[in-house]
Amino acid sequence: MSTNSNAGLTHFDNAGNAVMVDISNKENTTREAIAAGSVRMQPDTLKTIMGDGIKKGDALSVAQLAGIMGAKHTADLIPLCHPLALSSVNVDLTCDPDRNIVDITATTKITGKTGVEMEALTAVSVAALTLYDMCKAIDKGMQITDIRLVKKTGGKSGTYESF
Repeated sequence: MSTNSNAGLTHFDNAGNAVMVDISNKENTTREAIAAGSVRMQPDTLKTIMGDGIKKGDALSVAQLAGIMGAKHTADLIPLCHPLALSSVNVDLTCDPDRNIVDITATTKITGKTGVEMEALTAVSVAALTLYDMCKAIDKGMQITDIRLVKKTGGKSGTYESF
């Protein structure tokens, strides 16, 4: 791999090799991340979800639990992520019939040496994928959209908030 293309990227060494960032000299700080995303669907699909009519079970509860589990397994999914002992994971799914969307928000927290943005993003992604899986029999055209970091606090780089 060319070293010119690695300027500013922390997961590559000077020779262009992939590396896990060394956080051993960082201070423990309280860190929090909030991520969000949405699943767009047909109006009848959302009505079915809201009425607990999905044959596989309560789609929102299953997706919520899957999101929490996803956050806990982020290091198993993202190759250079540090395994973290999360202190809190909260995943909320909200139905919006005016937009035919289920909005998903995940909040992750830790007191540690590295951030929890990837864990929050993974929680939203896994919750969205689970909701799709639970409902695909009635709506294969669902769209998982707008997965993004909303806010992060703590650590050397401080606070970030999306616009």
